[in-house]
Amino acid sequence: MNAFGLIQIGLTLSSTTIISSLQCNHLPLQQRKVIENSLQLLDKMGKKFPQQCLREKMPFRFPTQVLQPRQKETVGIAIEEIFQHIFYIFSKNLTLAAWDRTALDQFKNVLHLQIEQLEACVIKNHTQHRWSKEVSRLKLKKYFQKINCFLKDKQHDLCSWEISRAEMRRCLQLIDKMTRKL
Repeated sequence: MNAFGLIQIGLTLSSTTIISSLQCNHLPLQQRKVIENSLQLLDKMGKKFPQQCLREKMPFRFPTQVLQPRQKETVGIAIEEIFQHIFYIFSKNLTLAAWDRTALDQFKNVLHLQIEQLEACVIKNHTQHRWSKEVSRLKLKKYFQKINCFLKDKQHDLCSWEISRAEMRRCLQLIDKMTRKL
């Protein structure tokens, strides 16, 4: 390989590193846009919350302490984890959810892209900052397990999906509130 080829490879690698670090530096701003878009897609997916489902509401109690801004990196790790759980929930048995499939697919695509970007930023900073992983991850896992069990207990019926959609809306709003503080 000639010197010109090596220079091109070096420039490509350094520009990729610069671009990814710029993306990580602007992550809170980007997340606000992603969350705003996700909230719009959640609204577009379904209609108004069905009145008959009001009696079935469930207090899931999101563990807000996992989003306390000790360090930007730890919040990013928590948000990535939350997005992964939301993506998983909305990739389940949706046959009884009377939702707009295009909006649902767009919602999942937005989440997937954001997860990938967060993973890239988290991996970069992961060796420097250790998240109090186990406690926070267990709290998130427990929270999302409650939602999964609720869906399963209700046999993924319309009301259980609508209640879960409303809860995911609240979850995204909490993330938005936190990223605005950063």
